[in-house]
Amino acid sequence: MQHTFDVQGMTCGHCEKAVTQAILQLEPQATVQIDRARNSVRVEAPQSLDVAAIAAAIREEGYEVKA
Repeated sequence: MQHTFDVQGMTCGHCEKAVTQAILQLEPQATVQIDRARNSVRVEAPQSLDVAAIAAAIREEGYEVKA
């Protein structure tokens, strides 16, 4: 299953790493692809994704997540 998040505020590689690590803590087998230019974070996992939990984890890192 995959889901794409609109994440505002990512400006550098450190931002990408923080978001990726937050997602992998919830979904260790997930694949995370980030496109900063488009403010896009795509998460793909073999199991059903808990979209609300992933969005909350990204917000906890200090980024705005739009549905």
